[in-house]
Amino acid sequence: MNPSTVLVTGGTGFVASWLVKELLEQGHDVRTTVRSLQKEEKYQHLKDIESATPGTLTIYEADLLKEGSFDQAVEGSEYVFHTASPFLINGIKDPEKELVEPAKKGTQNVLTSVNKAGSVKRVVLTSSVVAIFGDHIDMKGKPHFTEDDWNTTSSKDHQPYNYSKTVAEKEAWKMMKDQDRWDLVTINPSFVMGPALTKRTDSTSTSTILSFLTGGFKTGVPDLATGVVDVRDIAKAHMLAAFTPEAKGRYILSGGEITFIEIAKLIEKNFPDEYPLPTRVVPKPLIWLIAPTVGLTRPYVSKNVGLPVTFNTEKSIKDLGMTYRSLETTFTDQVNQMKRDGLIKK
Repeated sequence: MNPSTVLVTGGTGFVASWLVKELLEQGHDVRTTVRSLQKEEKYQHLKDIESATPGTLTIYEADLLKEGSFDQAVEGSEYVFHTASPFLINGIKDPEKELVEPAKKGTQNVLTSVNKAGSVKRVVLTSSVVAIFGDHIDMKGKPHFTEDDWNTTSSKDHQPYNYSKTVAEKEAWKMMKDQDRWDLVTINPSFVMGPALTKRTDSTSTSTILSFLTGGFKTGVPDLATGVVDVRDIAKAHMLAAFTPEAKGRYILSGGEITFIEIAKLIEKNFPDEYPLPTRVVPKPLIWLIAPTVGLTRPYVSKNVGLPVTFNTEKSIKDLGMTYRSLETTFTDQVNQMKRDGLIKK
């Protein structure tokens, strides 16, 4: 693979950090954006990776909501990986301002910069399976979700994060169709898990596992299933999506499906008696009753708890040659990283 000039937006993020690492290891000229160049502690890990790899790293300041702020970083890049987008599930006060606007406007601003620069050949957008479906009930007798499915059931009031990812991806496809110089590939991962490259605990992935390990779910978990995919596999998929000429369209990425109680059993198996893990499933009627007190809405419980969710990943395997780590590897490596970094306060 010939070294290229590439841009990764939101480089300090959970997925983006691994992607920057992969690109630097391959010897690419990597650019990345951060919200503030002043906060060096947030991107120091990327500079440390650069010093140990053949690639070069240039860091730019950019704001998703500011028009033109990506121009400099995009100019001269051949490939643009747009990973930056807010990921909030709980504690959302203003869905439009906190989720929808930065997701959609950020995509518009990055792609407007791409349109201005004559150098970009391909954009790889980090979307999500939540742009494929809104709630588990949307499977409605299907054997699984595929890349042909779109989320039509989320809104600002119900599943606002899912809605924001759907709106942003649709905007990207619309802008791609309005020009003929660059093409677009989207990566639609299920719940991203695995070890982090920083000690930050503000990612939803890290905070979810912390809740398991520190007794947050000790009284029990809902009967909730989720697709899970390793963060390192996502980084690899982004690379393959960019540098495989035949890659096109959307790609669902998932290493498999697992329920919350199965996650607890997997961690217990690999770390016996170390953590106050949940051992029981809370019945759906009780979860429905207490939903507002545990940060869930009753419509969410009705449409997701106790219902299966499965994804067809054949396209990613066939087109990109993807292979997936086992979920056991993903969770074991994640817990070990959190232990090593002293993040687990019992």
